[in-house]
Order: sequence, then structure tokens, then C-alpha cells
Amino acid sequence: MTSKVDEALSYEQARDELIEVVRRLEAGGTTLEESLALWERGEELAKVCRRWLEGARARLDAALAEEEGKDAERDGE
Repeated sequence: MTSKVDEALSYEQARDELIEVVRRLEAGGTTLEESLALWERGEELAKVCRRWLEGARARLDAALAEEEGKDAERDGE
């Protein structure tokens, strides 16, 4: 479950932290427990990013549908 703090993150903040988590995991040198904690944090950050992107897609789809509706009204006049 995503925390309230995660919900307050901007897309850019979540993305940047996710990049850092991936960098640390790829670098290695962490214990199994640290790696698991990083992985879990990465999953949460990915969810935050996904929600932002899904919201952006919905806004774009709505704007495109609105524009198509206006075009259809003009064509019908």
C-alpha cells in the first residue's frame, strides 16, 4: 500500500528516487535485506509514477475527445 508521503510525491520526485534505487541495486554491495528493502521501495515508487502517467493519459484522452466533439459540431453545422 502506498503511503501518504508517496502520494504527495510529484512524478519527477518519484522518478528521480526510483532512478537512484535502481542505481543502488545495480551497483550491488548491499545485503540481502537492504536489497529487498530497495526493491520494495522501487515497486512503490513505480506505482506512484504509473498513477501519474495514467492520470496524464486520462487528461489527454479527455482533451482529445473534447476536441473531436467540437470538430464534429462544426462539421455538422
